[in-house]
Amino acid sequence: MNTSSHYDVAIIGAGMSGLAAGIRLAHFGKKVCIFERHNVTGGLNSFYSLGGRKYDVGLHAMTNFVRAGVKGTPLTKLLRQLRIERDEFALCEQKRSRVAFGPHGEASMTFTNDFTVFESEVARQFPAQIDGFRRLVALIRSYDDVSLGAVPESARAVLRRHLSDPLLEDMLFCPVMYYGSATEHDMEFGQFVIMFKALFLEGFARPLDGVRVILRVLLDKYRQAGGERRMRCGVQKIITRDSQASALVLDDGSEVTATHVISTIGAPETERLCARASQISNLKSEIPDADLKFQISNLKSHPAGALSYTETITVLDREPAALGWGDDTIVFFNDSEKFSYARSTTPVDVRSGVICIPNNFDYGADRHLPEGLFRCTCLANYEQWAHLPEGEYRAAKARWYADIQRSAQRFLPALPSPDALTHATVATDMFTPRTITKFTGRLGGAIYGSPHKIRDGRTSLNNLYLAGTDQGFLGIIGAMLSGISMANFHILQAGK
Repeated sequence: MNTSSHYDVAIIGAGMSGLAAGIRLAHFGKKVCIFERHNVTGGLNSFYSLGGRKYDVGLHAMTNFVRAGVKGTPLTKLLRQLRIERDEFALCEQKRSRVAFGPHGEASMTFTNDFTVFESEVARQFPAQIDGFRRLVALIRSYDDVSLGAVPESARAVLRRHLSDPLLEDMLFCPVMYYGSATEHDMEFGQFVIMFKALFLEGFARPLDGVRVILRVLLDKYRQAGGERRMRCGVQKIITRDSQASALVLDDGSEVTATHVISTIGAPETERLCARASQISNLKSEIPDADLKFQISNLKSHPAGALSYTETITVLDREPAALGWGDDTIVFFNDSEKFSYARSTTPVDVRSGVICIPNNFDYGADRHLPEGLFRCTCLANYEQWAHLPEGEYRAAKARWYADIQRSAQRFLPALPSPDALTHATVATDMFTPRTITKFTGRLGGAIYGSPHKIRDGRTSLNNLYLAGTDQGFLGIIGAMLSGISMANFHILQAGK
């Protein structure tokens, strides 16, 4: 392995945005190295092995899907910028998805990768709102959501200028928030536009073998372009001098230098790396290790996000269709009168969430997953999980796993018998906010990062830039476009 001590660009984090930035820069002859603390790539969208099985992390579906021939979309831009052939991702479309509200999903709207289906559902359920909805969609289509200088505006305020029914408003916010919002209760309108386009105007798709396919393609492109990657080699500190990132101190104590540094690990997490050694040393003497990462962020100008999640994964010995669950790909659900998207006051908030059934993508004739999968995601409270003793932690997982399963099943067709799911289950797993922080370094288990996004990626250091979640582009495609955009804007277009 090449172990150079100086690079044109050092990238912190081998997630989707870091890999995409690395590919783009290496294509233009830059000497690039990606530093990753863990032993697998993907970051928030990766996979792990357990009991001989591979489980996806993060990827329910790749949003922003469009069919071949559709131009001027995030997916087509991404493929062109990274020199990826469309077929390499092997994307298979969703069957159908739903937004279901009420104690048992009494108010339900279906959507597919054909937007007219969703538009007709709005017209059917909310006939008095359809004209305003169409005006809203026209605004969303024309809005420049990739502008780095857009003026922030409340998404709820914009929607209320077009819609008057609070149920429709919440039914639009629920999927958009669950798939990309770091902000409680509301969203910045540009962020809302990004996710609305990604989910409703474009759509969902997935490779048969999941996120591993996407990662293999990105890694192959990066290697072919000449990029270097150091795994199990994280960055523990950024040395600053004269408003520059002058060196990176690695986990093994060695140092490397770079003309430019792109950090994809989040804004507060990056600021923590730049903290003066004396600050960290003092904190360590006063704060238990388990609290350290979360509380250091409070010293900084970019707060850690308040929103975290837990997810249950159930492996079945049959297709979910055999249980009557063969139609829905993803279901966004909410059982309450109002949709509350906020930090949970209990370890898990089971009132709302996301159901994903990976088997229910259109993989084609005679192509299917080897086992059935049933995934449920809900909002969770980081602090109520982070410090539990191991025995209590395992007991809490068992308790909340059962509660999440019961809640989610209300929004799916009734099972053939009360114990049908139990009899079909061959393996289970569950991740919590504590898992997220352990394997990604995200402060507070905040998958979507800080509520404060930095659209131009600039930091207080002249040669240190942010890409990924806290830059503000959302989703898997958005993460990759963030890496590309920051590489283009700060290094390639600037001629640096």
